[in-house]
Amino acid sequence: MARQDGRHGRGGDQAVGRRRDGGVEEFAGRGRAIEAGERDIDDGVGFFRGTARPDTALMVAYIDEFKDRFRGGPICRVLAASLDCGFITPRGYRMFRSRPVSRMAARHEALARDILEIHADFFMAVYGYRKTRAQLLARGWDPAEIGRDQVMNVMRESGIRGVRRGRTPVTTKQAKGAGGGPDLVERGFEAEAPNRLHVADITYVRMANGSFGYTAFAADVFARRIVGWACTTTMDTGEPPLQALEQAMSWAASHGGTDGLVHHSDHGARYIGLVCTTRVGEFGMLPSAGTVGDSYDNAMAESADGAYKTELVWRRKPFRDLRDLELATFRWVSWWNSKRLHRSLGYRTPERTETEYYANQAAQAAPL
Repeated sequence: MARQDGRHGRGGDQAVGRRRDGGVEEFAGRGRAIEAGERDIDDGVGFFRGTARPDTALMVAYIDEFKDRFRGGPICRVLAASLDCGFITPRGYRMFRSRPVSRMAARHEALARDILEIHADFFMAVYGYRKTRAQLLARGWDPAEIGRDQVMNVMRESGIRGVRRGRTPVTTKQAKGAGGGPDLVERGFEAEAPNRLHVADITYVRMANGSFGYTAFAADVFARRIVGWACTTTMDTGEPPLQALEQAMSWAASHGGTDGLVHHSDHGARYIGLVCTTRVGEFGMLPSAGTVGDSYDNAMAESADGAYKTELVWRRKPFRDLRDLELATFRWVSWWNSKRLHRSLGYRTPERTETEYYANQAAQAAPL
């Protein structure tokens, strides 16, 4: 009967010894047959089959994976003799391992570490490569050392990506009649100073019990600061818009007053019927409302709603109750105002933008 050769035959070790990787098996230890399913070194060199020499780091990583089983020297000698592309020598492997980390590699590692720390934060985990780079610059990195493409590549290598907003349907319920005042903004969402223009809107979130919660926001256009917000689990009352408005008025009163301040909202019934017809005019504010059926006429407020859902609501479990919703919203608003980088503000925070504005005003008013 002919002697069976092969991995699982009676002459398994001798048969493997006559293969191209036989030297490696002999160094691994004679008298031990390869078990079924055990990985053979020749099975893992498919990516070395080209004619070009592989990258040194790739060859070193391959040796590190198998050196405990075959030792580094035999792996280098066998693969150097069997591969058309060549392979690193044992001396080259030792030199690569003993070589100190290069300055570029050390900087790359430090950059990757800082990026991971940034994205470990719940809120900053939504940052794409542009805001991640801006956050790195805020941490003290030299702009000349890190570019946007470099940050993008490190994020890709680390499996990190920012959160993208999706398009959501507009759910504003149109108010009956033409109330609410004229459109004083006409899509010009710009202000030269704080307390010139506020925008307001209300959005919904899903609760754990299947119902909906509602959050109303009011934001100052100059620095994108959210100056008023309120949450509720029912829309039977008009409390959320009024509470957000009262907070906004309180903030405006402590920052120069409300005279001439334009309060802009969409043409929804909640704002037209409650906010614009009650408290706005009482404090010297000018009511303004977008045209019917045009979501762009309140685009900035709806953009804040979209960020609220993208950065908070859709990234966590449904809210258990009103208290859970209010606590999460409070944390998000605090982060939005004090730490979130806004591209429209030159990757600055609302607080920093306002602080710089008042500092410049004080410097201009100071006597020479």
